[in-house]
Amino acid sequence: MKKCFALLLAVLLALSALPAWAAPAEEGTAAQSAPAEEGTAAQSAPAEETPPAQSQILQEMEPAKAKAAILMEADTGEVLYELNCHEPNYPASMTKVMTALLTLEAVDRGELSLEELVTASSTFGYDLEAGGTTQNIQEGEQMSVLELLYCVLMLSANEACNILAERVAGSVPAFVERMNQRAQELGMADTHFANARGLHNARHYTSAYDVALMTRQALKNETFATIVSSRSHTVPATNLHGERKLTSTNALINPLYSGKFTYPQAIGVKTGSTSAAGKCLVSAAQSKDRTLICVIMGAEEVETEDGLDRRQFSESRRLLKWGLANFTRKTLVDARRPVKEIAVDLSADATAVALKPQQDLEATLPQDLEPADFQRDVTVYYSAVEAPVEAGQILGEMTVRNGETVYGTVKLVAAASVERSAVLWRIRQAKDFFSQTWVKAALVALGVLILFLILRFGVFKPRKGYRGRKKR
Repeated sequence: MKKCFALLLAVLLALSALPAWAAPAEEGTAAQSAPAEEGTAAQSAPAEETPPAQSQILQEMEPAKAKAAILMEADTGEVLYELNCHEPNYPASMTKVMTALLTLEAVDRGELSLEELVTASSTFGYDLEAGGTTQNIQEGEQMSVLELLYCVLMLSANEACNILAERVAGSVPAFVERMNQRAQELGMADTHFANARGLHNARHYTSAYDVALMTRQALKNETFATIVSSRSHTVPATNLHGERKLTSTNALINPLYSGKFTYPQAIGVKTGSTSAAGKCLVSAAQSKDRTLICVIMGAEEVETEDGLDRRQFSESRRLLKWGLANFTRKTLVDARRPVKEIAVDLSADATAVALKPQQDLEATLPQDLEPADFQRDVTVYYSAVEAPVEAGQILGEMTVRNGETVYGTVKLVAAASVERSAVLWRIRQAKDFFSQTWVKAALVALGVLILFLILRFGVFKPRKGYRGRKKR
């Protein structure tokens, strides 16, 4: 009975150690610490929110006198100023930017050439209205693709739009389908085209932002840029018509109206006007290596003390001058500067590794805003990492913002490589091996067996001479 009790006690003592042995491995013992969940300690604790930096340049900017307006950086697509820029409006002849863009993209694909003569078909008058702008192209008249583009972009010839549409897509409706498809590809979410020329249609609308997007794309084409920046052009005589003298309707580049609206930095682009759309203009200006795009929609022409203010031109010029004079390119994040450290395990050389931005981050800002005043939200993906760590290994990210205005997010990478210690790695392997539940259970079983053997053949071994002693 005493033997059984002692054996049971030994087993219970061995099993009492099992919870401690079977406890899960501590955090960070895996080959790489698990990615931090959103909101855990791996997310840098947010500093007390500071008020966004304010720009006097923006605060003192007089709103554009139009239904909608936008000023966009052509190279990056950054919006420097906007007024109702996503509100759908009628674009009038600014539509012709898309017509020209699709034609020139077809040229780039080799489907036609700028020198190709196109014959005006019997159906080129499809959906044209009396009173629209025209160059009096006749059925059967032949004109090159390039000259048709000059007629479209400089003097808004509506019939030239249809002639190009038929050549590019086979018919005007098919071409309009391509216009809408290309609009989607360019991210023009507020747009639906119903014709190739821009005359009023309730289902033909776009936004100032979308016009800027398609113009930004079109300006990348050298032929387009050359045409829209031309003050005048002569179309050679055709088989049915003498030469045509064209002059731009854009008063920013052509000294119309006594030259009161001209702007030396202007490089285009396209006017537009209908009774429903009001006065519209998409323009562009260039200074050194910067190009700005301005869109004015729904402007008016107003009598002032200085004469008639054609606001599609005066407001465009004002916005372009303001943007070029008051904005500059600034570095928000310098890829050479570390921003944070995280712990490193299994290395004999380092206990932490610095994180730096994967690349520079720049933005076009008002000159009185300093990136140092912006907020930086830093997130690391791991609470700690285990060596080896490779330089450039992505370990987190940082978002730069000013209040609710987000300027961009960059990945954070290891600034240097960290080698793994072979000794520490073997110790970790051993620790991981012995932390497995089945190994712990086996060790407990072995311990129980050893205790049993000790008890069986040690403590309770019969004393010498006990058996066989004769009773006297």
